[in-house]
Amino acid sequence: MADREKETLTRFLRAQRTSVLAIVDGLDPAALVTPALPSGWTPLGMIEHLGYSERHWFQEVVLGRAEPLAWPDDDHAPLTTPRPPAVVFAFYREQCERSDAVIEATPLAAPPRGRHPGPFAAEAPDLRAIILHMIEETARHAGHLDAARELLDGRAGLGPR
Repeated sequence: MADREKETLTRFLRAQRTSVLAIVDGLDPAALVTPALPSGWTPLGMIEHLGYSERHWFQEVVLGRAEPLAWPDDDHAPLTTPRPPAVVFAFYREQCERSDAVIEATPLAAPPRGRHPGPFAAEAPDLRAIILHMIEETARHAGHLDAARELLDGRAGLGPR
């Protein structure tokens, strides 16, 4: 039963990740670093943020440790990045692969070894809750990216077919 549940949760998380990448696929380098909304975030900054989220929740929180970043852990607010697209996309994909390995090796009911600061910590008692949180986080930001894409180049409804 737990294996089926884990497979289902993983499938939904992977679908959201795929949507994120499909939505930004084809944006030119200038558009990737162009803020589409007054808050100032960029599509590339959002991809990097999602990489940081994967790293934080599955490595820092679930495992209680994470490999050092290849760059300073800057504030990255308002979700922008000085790094080039190839580096950011590779970072995101690598963090997703690491997350998948953590999910594969960890029981759904396992409590985290690390801790998320702030009020959400109490709402993340096990891997199951953390996967659900990341599905929600990734889906929410896929929606943001979808709206930004429409504002940037008029394309809408993008995602896996």
